[in-house]
Amino acid sequence: MARAIVDAHVAAGALTAEDGALFAKMIALDQEHVLAHWPEPGTDDDAKRAFAAQLRAADDGYPGGVAKYIENARALLAASKEGKNPFEGWTPSVPVGRNVEYGSSGHRELEGVGMGEVGETCFVLVAGGLGERLGYSGIKVELPVERATDTCYLELYVKNILALQARAAKTSGGVEDDGCGCFGSAKKETKESTPIPLAIMTSEDTHAMTLDLLERNNYFGAARDQITLMKQEKVPCLIDNDAHLALKEGDPYKLALKPHGHGDVHALLHTSGLLSKWQSQGKKWVVFFQDTNSLVFRVIPGALGVSKTMNLEFNSLCVPRKAKEAVGAISLLTHKDGRKMTINVEYNQLDPLLRATTNPEGDVNDASGFSPFPGNINQLIVSLPEYAAQLRKTGGSIEEFVNPKYKDETKTAFKSPTRLECMMQDYPKSLGTKSKVGFTVFANWIGYSPVKNSPADGLAKFKSNGPTHTATSGEFEFYESCANLLRLTGADVPETSIDTEFNGMKLPMGPRVVLGPEFGTTFDEIKSKVGKVILGSKSTLIVEGSGVHLNDVNVDGTLVIKACEGAVINVNGLKVNNKGWEWKPTGKGFGSMRIREVDALRGFIVKKHEQKEYVFDKPGTYNIP
Repeated sequence: MARAIVDAHVAAGALTAEDGALFAKMIALDQEHVLAHWPEPGTDDDAKRAFAAQLRAADDGYPGGVAKYIENARALLAASKEGKNPFEGWTPSVPVGRNVEYGSSGHRELEGVGMGEVGETCFVLVAGGLGERLGYSGIKVELPVERATDTCYLELYVKNILALQARAAKTSGGVEDDGCGCFGSAKKETKESTPIPLAIMTSEDTHAMTLDLLERNNYFGAARDQITLMKQEKVPCLIDNDAHLALKEGDPYKLALKPHGHGDVHALLHTSGLLSKWQSQGKKWVVFFQDTNSLVFRVIPGALGVSKTMNLEFNSLCVPRKAKEAVGAISLLTHKDGRKMTINVEYNQLDPLLRATTNPEGDVNDASGFSPFPGNINQLIVSLPEYAAQLRKTGGSIEEFVNPKYKDETKTAFKSPTRLECMMQDYPKSLGTKSKVGFTVFANWIGYSPVKNSPADGLAKFKSNGPTHTATSGEFEFYESCANLLRLTGADVPETSIDTEFNGMKLPMGPRVVLGPEFGTTFDEIKSKVGKVILGSKSTLIVEGSGVHLNDVNVDGTLVIKACEGAVINVNGLKVNNKGWEWKPTGKGFGSMRIREVDALRGFIVKKHEQKEYVFDKPGTYNIP
């Protein structure tokens, strides 16, 4: 019957022969229900052709096409129904890796090694999500990191890449780094430095808005061909254990589609040809990072140093993790047949797996007060040559999983359509036992400050004593990270924070410090530019510019210094005393039409009473005061 419907539409010219072949393939896959309701040719023909186009896009967008997707789905759904344990036969242990104390001598050595690699590094931003979960109507990368400068996440990331690029150009293109982040003696040999590329994985929901954000801001100073957008396609939803495809509710001529997960970034890098292009440019590393983690670039030089010195093909950036904490853990799994793989294991799987194999107590803290299994934050560094070679073998396919919500214990019907998903951190599952996979741990304050919860969700986590991961906490953690960098250099910055209530959450708020990416990319560089610095507990300090040197400054209020490239600013004996800026609570205003969305998300507005501001937009040497 279904084949007769297809043949009739092809014969009438309502569908092309190519469309007919595609639907015939679907019928052979036991998917005739998607067109069983079709009326005769001549009715809704445009909608039917649009349906064929959508189906073709789904077929083209999945390695092996829809047929392979359905085959994989049936196998995974059968395993899910049977309750198979994916870790049967595996025993966990702690993999190779390095715990790094930021600012220590070991860290500074690693940063030196890493800075020698940044010019040969590529960056990949996984940014396919809208800000709806946060309570933000735009794309997440357009959300301001903080309100002192209103720098958005994408701008911050691009500026960090450009800052690293500038240092790489100076060390490889004619100026020698003197070892403390200051650039002095000329090299005898020079070579042209290629830009550091950035690829951004978008989605159908975010692609146009991401491109518009870049265009409106002239790519934040990057070259247009330096940034590549890769749009991720969605995959079909499934209505039962036989992997029958779901139609969109209310529209019989559209498939129901959902995101396939950020694991698609590997296939997109492969099929786009970017990996081959980067290799031809002499690049050696690929760094993956998430859309709302403002601190990640602070730890990348050191983590690159770990990858280089340990010869890691795959390096997971991690944070310390308490035993049984609801964070995935990087683990070395050894199978009884001898196979090994180092991967992320979810916390609710690790504890029972340890109890069943090596430790009756399960996941427990060691002498450090943390679990020996570090917490995964999905910021990854891969060695490009091995990575590109592996993707040529696999086409970028990543092991998938399915998580259907069953209506009852019979596991025969779903509460709502499900789909297959994949995660980018599961790439090591495709590697052989001999591949060198490890981790790098940095403290949260310097490398991890995600923003992923709305004020309401954050308040619930606050009440249960968990991290809120809201726009509010993300802003204050950014300031505190910069303040702590100053403390490590010897600056006098108050340690005591003031708990202030925003959107019902009492969060610690100390001095508001913003050190722009161009000010310093390594700890040694920042330290070389900071002398006697004293900040009041309610002060705001904003420093932007690679040539700014804070030799002697005392701030009780707000000080802003902005300098263009080529401007050298020597701050000596500057005392600032003014009314400064106030982070003023909005009260119970979230969702109110009277409060701007970005203010409501944070629960405050910034009242700029007074500030001392210096702006240098022309190269030269300047002294303050």
